[in-house]
Amino acid sequence: MARGNQRDLARAKNLKKQQDAAKGAKKAGDPSKRMESDADILRAKQAAADARKEAEALAKAKAGKK
Repeated sequence: MARGNQRDLARAKNLKKQQDAAKGAKKAGDPSKRMESDADILRAKQAAADARKEAEALAKAKAGKK
């Protein structure tokens, strides 16, 4: 076999490309509503990250006082 595993790699790459294209096609509907819902999700994630960072900072401060 002259090509080795190139054919298999090409098939896997094409499958991944098709799956990524299918993910993008699922986002249908009103773009402004979708953007707002995406923004809400990101705000919630950011708030959770900020709370976690604040808790870690307080834990460090308590550990430093001892």
